[in-house]
Amino acid sequence: MPQTVIAFDLFGTILSTDSIAQKLAEIYGKDDATRIATEARRLQLEYTWRCVSMGTYKPFDQLTRFSFRQAVHQIVGKELSSEHEEAIMDAYNHLSAYPEVDSALSSLSSHSELDAYIFSNGTQQMLTSALSSWSIFPPEKVISVDIDALKTFKPAPKVYEYVTTVTGMQFTPERVWLVSSNPFDVLGAVSNGLRACWVDRTGQGWRDGLAHSLGKEPTLIVRGVDEAVTKIMQAQ
Repeated sequence: MPQTVIAFDLFGTILSTDSIAQKLAEIYGKDDATRIATEARRLQLEYTWRCVSMGTYKPFDQLTRFSFRQAVHQIVGKELSSEHEEAIMDAYNHLSAYPEVDSALSSLSSHSELDAYIFSNGTQQMLTSALSSWSIFPPEKVISVDIDALKTFKPAPKVYEYVTTVTGMQFTPERVWLVSSNPFDVLGAVSNGLRACWVDRTGQGWRDGLAHSLGKEPTLIVRGVDEAVTKIMQAQ
């Protein structure tokens, strides 16, 4: 069994959710596109947290649709047409990766002691589309919350418990590293016994008030996925 599991968050960590603004700009113009992309991302995550709190579930692709409908209405005061919605969703399933990601993932192939997975709120269909260019993540290395045993979202405890079970680390969760740019995801991981590497792309430092109040911090803080892989290897 490999020494270490690395579970990469996908949206916002491997893939840039801001890159959807390129498609939005074709429809609404550059200025509104950036605002819509930012608001839709905020709403998308808010919807997942509300679902967790209410004990209900809607697949992530549906919540994504809902978030863009609301964001467009709030920003430009118009309803999102069916044609534009499908174009946006198609673009969302093919988001751009951050610049350092390809080299970071390629480096994993030379380290057999590291077992890499994708761990995401996304549905299986979304993940299949998004990961089509990376052979390092075959289906058995892609963990989605969209299965009957879960039907909830990060940071619900059982999704992190499921990751340790799938990877064979249920008795040694500390051997599982989450790599994520999302503070709520990092806090969820460390609160459930995993180690977590927070990708701080803006360089503003860890300022999560809830985490501080709970005495929880990322295990590592890095500026990119490449640095995350390097530092996790050094931490063995």
